[in-house]
Amino acid sequence: MAQLITDTLRRWIVEQAQAGCTPESVLQAMKDSGWDEATAMAAMEESLRAVVQAPRPVPFVRVQDGSTADGGDRRVSVLALMHRPTVVVLGGLLSHEECDELVASAGPRMGRSETVRPDDGQAEIHEARTSSGMFFERGESDLIRRIEQRMATLLHWPVEHGEGLQVLHYRPGAEYKAHHDYFDPAAPGTAAVLRRGGQRVGTLVVYLNTPDVGGATTFPDVGLEVAPIKGNAVFFSYDRPHPVTLTLHAGAPVTGGEKWVATKWLREGVFT
Repeated sequence: MAQLITDTLRRWIVEQAQAGCTPESVLQAMKDSGWDEATAMAAMEESLRAVVQAPRPVPFVRVQDGSTADGGDRRVSVLALMHRPTVVVLGGLLSHEECDELVASAGPRMGRSETVRPDDGQAEIHEARTSSGMFFERGESDLIRRIEQRMATLLHWPVEHGEGLQVLHYRPGAEYKAHHDYFDPAAPGTAAVLRRGGQRVGTLVVYLNTPDVGGATTFPDVGLEVAPIKGNAVFFSYDRPHPVTLTLHAGAPVTGGEKWVATKWLREGVFT
């Protein structure tokens, strides 16, 4: 049976290199654990290449006066800022009225949330994602255009480089297990996905309500947990499609009430 090079393995290899282990010792440790030598060497080459490759430009939030950022039509509070990985917690990105309007517009169009199948780049329902959701077309209404322009101004990233705004609904017990938002370069289906605008380079998650209990956005690699509060948001960027970006994240289970979020994914090129 073929041995698979997973994100977990790539992350472990990078961690060993950052800890000062020699390539020879890492290779021997993998062989001692039952890895085929050729597969182990391929995994090491792929993982370490990503560490030294030139980072690509990414969206960013410019903090002004120590605690705010410019959203164009409104000032947005910067509640917390982490530099590695780049994670920004934002306050009041949307008004409560805008949150309610998004939920009302999305409600009749909801269906079981899907993920991108790595084998061929097609959408599929996956057990790791138990929410329901829908996508708005980019610019399809005055509300969507206003929100998209605010996000573009805030993140210094063109509207055209964003995927359509997705609204997700999590009922009690629903969650999205730990994952990365970039497309795995080693997956056979990635080439087809990248033709629509290149890699994802950033994610903005906006909370459209405040759940009674649970539903935080968690970053397991760095021990960060962002509380879902209506109108607030969390932004994070990833300058290469690799676990070294430390952007592994999850939507924790909702254990009381429900959770509504809007997600905007940013691409490196024009999304079509």
